[in-house]
Amino acid sequence: MSRAEVVEAVQPVRPASPLWTFGLLRNELVTTFRRWRTLALLAVLAGVPILVGIAVKIETGDGSSPGGGGGGGPAFISQITNNGLFLVFTALAATLPFFLPMAVGVVAGDAIAGEANSGTLRYLLVAPAGRSRLLLTKYATVVVFCLAATLVVAVSALTVGALLFPLGDLTTISGTQISFAEGLGRALLIALAVAASLVGVAALGLFVSTLTGSGIAAMATTVGLLITVQILDQIPQLHALQPYLFSHYWLSFADLMREPVYWDELAKNLGLQTLYAAVFGSAAWARFTTKDITA
Repeated sequence: MSRAEVVEAVQPVRPASPLWTFGLLRNELVTTFRRWRTLALLAVLAGVPILVGIAVKIETGDGSSPGGGGGGGPAFISQITNNGLFLVFTALAATLPFFLPMAVGVVAGDAIAGEANSGTLRYLLVAPAGRSRLLLTKYATVVVFCLAATLVVAVSALTVGALLFPLGDLTTISGTQISFAEGLGRALLIALAVAASLVGVAALGLFVSTLTGSGIAAMATTVGLLITVQILDQIPQLHALQPYLFSHYWLSFADLMREPVYWDELAKNLGLQTLYAAVFGSAAWARFTTKDITA
């Protein structure tokens, strides 16, 4: 019997009430969002739409189109000057390949390893929740961060877009006109789709976090895996493997700006993220529930 099992065996078993579980989740959320590192990550994410908006405003000050008409840059960037709402779509397209998943990887990688590194993990396990419930609470906290980070980008982009560019009815990718209110609804759906695209990275980071007692090592490994997968997704010779990489369908959210909406790749993305969450979530549970906790 391991040292951790001996410690847990001599402790009285107390049922964990639902109210206690919600209290644990609340405490995890408060702790996570009060950290300076988390606030710094959110500030960087909020700054990306500001930089993009200012850059487009400066570049188009003489009446030219963004990118000089070359079609470069993130999706929707050529439409920003006509409607500031497109800055939301552009900012999400610009941050999703690296900034958003990197921030999620940092938070997820530190979830368990950070507690072990600071010596607080063993004391958390004294509570009646048990390892499974603690791990689920950690994952739920990371998923909430995925949503919060995505909404920070979207709200920042909407604010900057409203200040620097006109707002009104917008043209979809299919060439049809929709109202501004419907455009806002599409923007919210896109933000939710982007947040859902990050749950696979969250599960991967949580699994890595259970493998080490160093928060820095877990965060670095998660971000390194993220970069590696992004590189693999760009190599033409690996086209047979790429549909199974968690980042392959990330930009499928653009299909929400079609009329009618194309759901095929969106469904593939959600299915792939669910698969990654299930596989790496199960691996994290298997590792964490059998791990000898000494810190």
